[in-house]
Amino acid sequence: MSERIVMRTGEALVAGGPPGTAAEPEVIIGELDGPVGIALATLTGDQAKGHSKVFAILNTDIQVRPVTLMVSKVTVKNNRYTNILMGTVQAAIANGVLDAVREGYIPKEKANDLGIIVSVWLNPSVVTDDNLDHKILFEIHRKAMKESIRKAMGNQPDIDWLLENQDQITHKYYQMGLDGKI
Repeated sequence: MSERIVMRTGEALVAGGPPGTAAEPEVIIGELDGPVGIALATLTGDQAKGHSKVFAILNTDIQVRPVTLMVSKVTVKNNRYTNILMGTVQAAIANGVLDAVREGYIPKEKANDLGIIVSVWLNPSVVTDDNLDHKILFEIHRKAMKESIRKAMGNQPDIDWLLENQDQITHKYYQMGLDGKI
């Protein structure tokens, strides 16, 4: 039997595609009979206009395991944005979860006992991009989800690495502010 997973956190930034396709999911993973399960149930029942919470699904009526609740980081105000978030990105998140199970980041025997809450960022520019490549958007969000789960379940980065590298790392947007570029 696998060890009890009370709560793990992780995030990953995957970019490199056309403008607007970058993904940066933040995940919380834990047992459904613990704080993550309580949070998941509470969030599911606490719907708010512009910030709907939905399960990650492969397609309508096919929910993934571990149960995964998506929460948008951006206030949703546009039908096109909603369709992309609840279509391409939702399917990508679901596939990323299954990829993480397949690769062993999440123990298969725990698939019904764990829950995942994922904060999803989808660039609002997708609304005006008439040439949006949904295949690239899907692959980037899928990869980012799998990577954020890998990091969460591996407790990465670990504290030793963080302490060793702290002074060599400058937050990208802080640096841009220093350079006068934002």
